[in-house]
Amino acid sequence: MDKLPVFDHDLWNEFISSRDNDEYCHNWINIQCSLISGAVQGVIFLADPVTGAFRPMSKWPGSGEDPERLREIAERVIEQKCGLLVELGASGASGSSQRHSFGAAYPFFMDGQMKGLVAVEVLADTEETLSHAMGQLQWGTGWLELMFRRGQAREGERLFTSLKSAVDLMALVLSETSFKGAAMAFVTQVAVILKCDRASIAFVRKNHPRIQALSHSVQIEKRMNLNRAIELAMDEAVVQRRDILYPAPPDRGILIVRNHERLAKDHGAGCIFTLPFYGEGRYYGALTLERPEGQGFSEEEINLCRSVAALIFPVLETKRKNDRHFILKAMDSLKTQSARLIGAGYAGRKVLLIILLLLAVFFNFQTWGYRVSGQTTLEGRVRRSIVAPFEGYVKEAFVRSGDTVEEGTVMCSLDDRDLRLERIGLISRSSQYRKQYQEAMAAHSRAEAEIIKAQLDQAAAQLDLIESRIERTRITAPFRGIVLSGDLSQRLGGSTEMGEVLFEIAPLDSYRIIIEVDERNIADIKPGQEGRMILSALPEESFGFVVEKITPIASSKEGLNYFRVEAGTTEVSERLRPGMTGIGKIYIERRKLIDILTRDLRDWIRLRAWSWWP
Repeated sequence: MDKLPVFDHDLWNEFISSRDNDEYCHNWINIQCSLISGAVQGVIFLADPVTGAFRPMSKWPGSGEDPERLREIAERVIEQKCGLLVELGASGASGSSQRHSFGAAYPFFMDGQMKGLVAVEVLADTEETLSHAMGQLQWGTGWLELMFRRGQAREGERLFTSLKSAVDLMALVLSETSFKGAAMAFVTQVAVILKCDRASIAFVRKNHPRIQALSHSVQIEKRMNLNRAIELAMDEAVVQRRDILYPAPPDRGILIVRNHERLAKDHGAGCIFTLPFYGEGRYYGALTLERPEGQGFSEEEINLCRSVAALIFPVLETKRKNDRHFILKAMDSLKTQSARLIGAGYAGRKVLLIILLLLAVFFNFQTWGYRVSGQTTLEGRVRRSIVAPFEGYVKEAFVRSGDTVEEGTVMCSLDDRDLRLERIGLISRSSQYRKQYQEAMAAHSRAEAEIIKAQLDQAAAQLDLIESRIERTRITAPFRGIVLSGDLSQRLGGSTEMGEVLFEIAPLDSYRIIIEVDERNIADIKPGQEGRMILSALPEESFGFVVEKITPIASSKEGLNYFRVEAGTTEVSERLRPGMTGIGKIYIERRKLIDILTRDLRDWIRLRAWSWWP
């Protein structure tokens, strides 16, 4: 039976004081192999964070053994993702004639993802030794997982710090109402956070960066030489389209840093970092940070600058654009839209532009009938009033409002009893005067006969008047038409005054149309123009008319002025009735569609221009 390994305090002290992952893995494999009895060699395989491929990270011992003997078992563990123990065959180790060589491998995971594995070659002759080796590997991989957990925690802390700084800067920038104030607050706070002597921000104008703010400096115009030197350094970064760190580390490739070197020499900056801004397909600005000599920028600080730039620079660019004069905004917008219409992409806009151009050509050359529309009312051409011929009483009523009557139709009758009694009296008196006249003639009394003859003529005239009144007690329709007003069925036995309107009647074959034309269109209306109307009661049928008269008096309705245009119908239907309303359109002439559609707008512009013109 193998002896138990001895606890090595020096190895554990070196392991605890490891400064990086490489040293951590090297010390860990040394401890593991020292704790496994019969260990010949050991290898740690870690997954590459970019490609995911597993590669040897550290091995034990440093030399003298062949780690390829463990590659097969490592590949099987990667494939099966579980611990394995396999026999390797003969070992090249001295004194191994009585022992067999085994390969023990065990993977370790973090958050369900395999991060690596440990493979160890062991010389063993008992199952207890192999079981102890596998248990030691299973226990020891917890330290490797701890290494990744610590790295994850450090990365999380770094990200949290970067995010907090970026959010604080974002809040500071957004709290400023103007671009100048936001830029000044940004560079000042960046200089404080990164402990810089000076921070500068510039935006590209006319293809060159122009400084907008310097940290801890309000009046940047007075420092022309410094501004020019910083702008040249920024231009150097923008032209090369990458950030520049001066003095340049050897692993950053070939960079032109002549302007950075001049800035450091002339203005005392020992270390300079310039970060260009990129967005919307172009480099539109840069940030330059300056520190004293010997205080360079670490990779973590550079990454912080990049994170802050990605978050803050678009906000500053938006504020800068919003603070410009509206004319510059309009020109910039026009330039952008023109580039989108002419350049590549934006097929939808190009199709829409072509359609609009075709429509403009169509409307500019196509002519159409220009018509002026207005509310129409149908009225009878004649409106006859039927009045009471004398004072009397209503005896009968045969029609009322809305009835259609023929010529001569009795509409109503008045009580004629008093007239008939008066007629009988006049007839009796006439007979008496005729007898007296004959007696006077027989007595040769010429004077008396003349007097009686005059009285007889007077009685005859009164009788004719009574006969006429009796005839007029039957009121008839003067022509074929419709009763517009009047209903005596509720006044039977009631009295009437002479001249009182009993009925109003209009003919059914003669109408006039009243069109309300807006004052803006009245200049186009002339007598003799034709048109058509559609009535609300008969929307399926249209009727023609001809303009006859324009009343030169305007009436106000719903805040607009209208003129009354009278027209005569050219088409008559039995379905027409006075009082119907609808829409009428008067044909003016053929005009271009563009003129018809923009007429109101052009007139409005002329009026406003005239009212504003001094």
